Amino acid sequence: MTVHAQPALAAMPTIDDIRAAARRIDGLARRTPLLESPALNDKFGARLLFKPEVLQRTGSFKFRGAYNKIASLTEEERTRGVVAFSSGNHAQGVAAAAQLFGIRAVIVMPTDAPAIKADNVRAMAAEIVPYDRYRDDREVVAHPYVEKGMILVKPFDDPLIVAGQGTVGLEIVEDAAATGVRLDAVVTPCGGGGLMAGIATAVKALSPDVEVWGAEPENFDDTRRSLAAGSRMKADPAGTSICDALMSPMPGELTFAINRKLVAGVAAVSETSVAAAMRDAAAHLKLVVEPGGAAGFAALSSGEIALSGRTVAVVLSGGNVDLGTFAALVGGTRQ
Repeated sequence: MTVHAQPALAAMPTIDDIRAAARRIDGLARRTPLLESPALNDKFGARLLFKPEVLQRTGSFKFRGAYNKIASLTEEERTRGVVAFSSGNHAQGVAAAAQLFGIRAVIVMPTDAPAIKADNVRAMAAEIVPYDRYRDDREVVAHPYVEKGMILVKPFDDPLIVAGQGTVGLEIVEDAAATGVRLDAVVTPCGGGGLMAGIATAVKALSPDVEVWGAEPENFDDTRRSLAAGSRMKADPAGTSICDALMSPMPGELTFAINRKLVAGVAAVSETSVAAAMRDAAAHLKLVVEPGGAAGFAALSSGEIALSGRTVAVVLSGGNVDLGTFAALVGGTRQ
């Protein structure tokens, strides 16, 4: 299904907005390093620099955008509390940011969200409102709280969220330059498109020749199909994926408007390739990466992204995965 809508072009964040977000999160979000493995370089025939947001506060990049959004609210707005909908990583980012400000947070989460994500949200004193992702509309579930005056913190379709996520791209470019590395491409997982939009905004502003690529699960390739069609398209509502963090129903208006201008393309990745990427990250980088967080790494095996002799930064966007699921995927007992 194609949805036609006029994107809010005036709301597109700039590199200055991303730099402002970097100042807000400084000292709170971790500046994750760029990691390299000679074995993985040899395997893929490229120089690979991995950005491990699995080591970020709350275990994913989502804290960056959530904190930037909540820090930008007025004091009066913050006293009303915040509400968000998320399968888990945005939920944890919002819960952590709200806890830092000492305000109420309500999180609308699907009933099939990984237990580790729900447990972490509760541990940060946020309230969970469960919903069925296949029968319920998460925005409808959240609406009564917005009507009561709580501030909605969207997972991706907000310029402050995009700017916060863009600090990932800012750090990649700055840290690569600081070590004399010339990047050819950056590859990142893509759900609703906020991380990719933020990274693309930062990278293209600072290094216009660097390609930015996204990666989506093959059953949730709505951004890939939307870019091909020239308008936003919904994912199959009956689709399933091990990449729970990337199961957004469709690209955002804002994120699609940014990504259609700036990204080179989006690769659709199989669950087998995601599991293989998780195994490689565990074996060679010694990192626990959740399925959605490994999608960008998995895209290197797709054949769609030129690798030979190039230098490519790969974002490992999250590491919040139930250990039983991780063991089964990495151990090869579940595909």
